[in-house]
Amino acid sequence: MKNNYFKLIFLFVLASFAVSCNNDDDNTAIPDEALSEYKYLRILLSDEKTTALTLVNPLDASTTSFTAKFAKASLYTTESGRYAGIIHRTANTVETFDSGFESHGDHVDVDGTPKFGALVGQSLLPTHFKSKIGELLTFNDGDGTLAVAKESEINTVGAKFKSINAGLLAHHGAMATFSNGTYAITVKDNSVAGTLPEKVKIIDNAGKTLFDATVATKGIHGNASDGTYAVFGSASGVLVVESSGKQQLISLPEDFGTAWFGSILETKAKGKFVGYTAAKGAYLIDVVNGSIKPIFQSTAIMQCKVNYNSTKLGILLHSGEFKLFNLTSLQAEKEGKIINETATDAALKPQMQLTEKFAYLTSPATGELLQLNLSTLTVVKKIKVSATPYMITILGFENDKSH
Repeated sequence: MKNNYFKLIFLFVLASFAVSCNNDDDNTAIPDEALSEYKYLRILLSDEKTTALTLVNPLDASTTSFTAKFAKASLYTTESGRYAGIIHRTANTVETFDSGFESHGDHVDVDGTPKFGALVGQSLLPTHFKSKIGELLTFNDGDGTLAVAKESEINTVGAKFKSINAGLLAHHGAMATFSNGTYAITVKDNSVAGTLPEKVKIIDNAGKTLFDATVATKGIHGNASDGTYAVFGSASGVLVVESSGKQQLISLPEDFGTAWFGSILETKAKGKFVGYTAAKGAYLIDVVNGSIKPIFQSTAIMQCKVNYNSTKLGILLHSGEFKLFNLTSLQAEKEGKIINETATDAALKPQMQLTEKFAYLTSPATGELLQLNLSTLTVVKKIKVSATPYMITILGFENDKSH
């Protein structure tokens, strides 16, 4: 009788253990370390000293090499996500690059292999790059003109950028595109000494002035646009311009002194932008409410970047500390030390871009691209690229589905 009793107890425990194991199997989450990047995302890098361009597939850490026309290229992703603009400022040249991925909303098609686009631009000191309403746009510091072309023309043999002359003096300027196809463009009248412009006017695609400037500033640098609002960093405050010609300044925080936002970044939320200055830190600019709120205050920021879907803000300090902020709550979601310290006077510093799942950082000293898991803040891949990686941009789509 006693033996039967113990047999029953043993069978009960064994059955319970089996049920427990089965439940664990049914609910096992994929470890963070096993997360993989989206199938149709690529990372494009330029090199400081050579003409090497490297296209990285972070899913399998494979690389493809290309040769740009010049070294030390600045890289920008176009509005669609498919293409890149490659800016050679001092060589007066703009190249284009095609990832070969075409988004159809719920899935992605492969449309050819990665390659340089047929579209190439020639202008004087192309510097500021933007892409909206299916266009590529550069502001040319050498003569104060704009150069514009359509994304749809990138693979058209013989396609060229169109020059828009708005009668401006040459200056270190910027522009923004409105959803109605007009442009906000900086104006320099030499009321402030130096290379920076003081005002913004609105022009059409032929260069005709539609609305003259109504606000004068002590200097403008950095801007962004969501199609409704064009926002410019200014020593007099944040300049907000609308396509109707309406202009206003949002006052900087009282403790800014002479500091001001030299960089403005777009977010997913309409009318909300990130302002960044090395002298104070990163702030959320709400142009509808006319408010500026701190996200992270520091004078030790090395990189400040909005992620690919514009919902998070990544901040990398010279110390190697990294912080990830939610742009809705403005709260830090992750923070920790991810790389070694970088001297503030380093000749070439790590560059950073972020996707939904990962951060990507250049390692100039080792010639590598580091892939950082944003859930664990651990470097999960070190991918050899060119000898001195310079600039980095993301191409493609956060999507795994094909046709």
